[in-house]
Amino acid sequence: MIDRATIERILDAAQIVDVVQEFVPLKKRGVNFLGLCPFHNEKTPSFTVSPSKEIFKCFGCGKVGNSVNFVMEHEHLTYPEALKYLAKKYHIEVVEKELTQEELDKQNERESLLVVSSYAARQFTENLFQTDEGITVGLTYFKERGFRQDTLKKFEVGYSYEKRDAFSKKAIDDGYKQDFLVKTGLSIQHEDRFFDRFSGRVMFPIHSLSGQVLGFGGRVLKTDVKTAKYLNSPESEIYHKGRILYGMFQARKTITQEDRCYLVEGYTDVMSLHEAGIENVVASSGTSLTQEQVRLIKRFTQNITILYDGDAAGIKASIRGIDLVLEEGMNVKIVLIPDNEDPDSYSKKLSNEEFIKFLKEHETDFIRFKTQLLLSEANNDPVKRADLIRDVVKSIAVIPEAITRTVYIKECSTVMEISEQVIYHEVNKLRQHKTFQDRNKYPGPEDLPVLPSQIVQQLRPEAVTSYSEKEIIRLLLKFGSVEFERSLNKEDGKEEVLSVADYIVREITGDGLLFNDRVCSKIFSDFRFHVEHGLITGDKQFVKHEDPEISSLSADLLADSHELSRIWKDKQTFVETEEMKLKEMVGDAVLKFKSDKIMIIRKEIMAQLEEAVKANDSEKVLLLQKRYANLSVALGAISRKLGGRILL
Repeated sequence: MIDRATIERILDAAQIVDVVQEFVPLKKRGVNFLGLCPFHNEKTPSFTVSPSKEIFKCFGCGKVGNSVNFVMEHEHLTYPEALKYLAKKYHIEVVEKELTQEELDKQNERESLLVVSSYAARQFTENLFQTDEGITVGLTYFKERGFRQDTLKKFEVGYSYEKRDAFSKKAIDDGYKQDFLVKTGLSIQHEDRFFDRFSGRVMFPIHSLSGQVLGFGGRVLKTDVKTAKYLNSPESEIYHKGRILYGMFQARKTITQEDRCYLVEGYTDVMSLHEAGIENVVASSGTSLTQEQVRLIKRFTQNITILYDGDAAGIKASIRGIDLVLEEGMNVKIVLIPDNEDPDSYSKKLSNEEFIKFLKEHETDFIRFKTQLLLSEANNDPVKRADLIRDVVKSIAVIPEAITRTVYIKECSTVMEISEQVIYHEVNKLRQHKTFQDRNKYPGPEDLPVLPSQIVQQLRPEAVTSYSEKEIIRLLLKFGSVEFERSLNKEDGKEEVLSVADYIVREITGDGLLFNDRVCSKIFSDFRFHVEHGLITGDKQFVKHEDPEISSLSADLLADSHELSRIWKDKQTFVETEEMKLKEMVGDAVLKFKSDKIMIIRKEIMAQLEEAVKANDSEKVLLLQKRYANLSVALGAISRKLGGRILL
């Protein structure tokens, strides 16, 4: 367990903009910051970060919270794990009590897998730099490839001993469970045999955006063995190769600064480009590019340059990835490395300046690249040429932005020597086809059909009550300490100042009303405690609350979807704010809260009345009717106070 004082230090140190910018490029917009949401696919930024309120909120998908909530959601961490991550970032020492065996057994499986992977990365690095076999075999390989030692340490590369069970035995001796070694894919169990997956290989740790080791890639060094040259960790609870890009942890800041990402195929390609002065580079690790990987890049830049080596067969196999990039509305360029070269080897043949110049001078748009690649096969065959045109048209059709499609259509018309109108017709025909629309529509919560039962649920009193409860909590969070009214004490003649929190707590507790929503009830109880003990409370203690549910709801309720434009402020335009009508707004909210509770109680009384009538209990019927009538009178009084509003 982390003690409360340390938690508060972490929460105080964690700056929301600083934390979020580690993962999402942000641009200042008024007093807030804006970016593309990392939790759902969007083309127009709706992800807002408020440094003053220390919260984030996406007005597209609804995700909201503080710094800890963001790290938890983004990195799929538990609350303690997220706190440790922030503590490490801000150099705050976390001292925990020693866990018992029972507590260790209860640890989240994902956390255990991350711990094992981190241990393995350290072990492999130690093998490479500090053991005879590692230096002789592994380090020699990297030196022969021309890699500097600072680059090797930057990417935390390592070496796995050739002995088939060396790592597994060492890990078990060091107290790591066999079960987790197998689940991470570091070890393989076959009947009663237990051995290493990556024996005799140089190791490339694959990191998450926050730097956690999720999996590994290993390259075999012997040429006479019948095994795959490269081997990756298998899919696990923490490693999903289709969602991860090698080098993204090291590249994300430079990608944002340069507003461009270079995409290569292999681990050593990434490392070599770093040595050539190009740090905004990632690799798909030898797998076909996936939509999740494209969206990961898109979070940092709209511009991607794909580097292909001279292997024509390999290019054709991976060219489908271009369509995925186009489909996300990104700008894609292609660079073809000369024959018999790859980014690793070619960057070493040229000086850094020459290689960077080569990339800039040989960038080409995908239309020219794709047509030139496929035209060589078509020759003068009209059928093959027609197939080529259809292939290119399919790529243009997936582009979501109309202006960009138009530019590419003109380009295609020129290169392919075909009428623009014909291409327009084919593109529109493809885009209007239902299967195309279904395939290219990104499913989100707003895309789910609304079922009749869901519509009914929206109209139920419980749903309305939840709204009025949250409005009460919102007012407490935002204006709790603000003055509500002043009055003279009849006994001593002294002036009393009543805050918004004083008024709301008095009105609700005085009538013995309760909150149905569990989280709202917790927050209200805290406010009640502070009011009854004369303490001052503010929104920050709830936004930074150790209970993730409380902090998340508080952030959500404090998030404003709109703010007054600077232009209107400069023009001194009069716009009525909540502060100007606070007394009326708070009074109405309390009355609405009470009326909703009365509606619920009346509904319950009606159900009891039906039972009493069936049971022929006349005394209970009269009692319930009287209660119902009294509640109706109270409801009428509230309606009149609210200006004759009809209460539903």
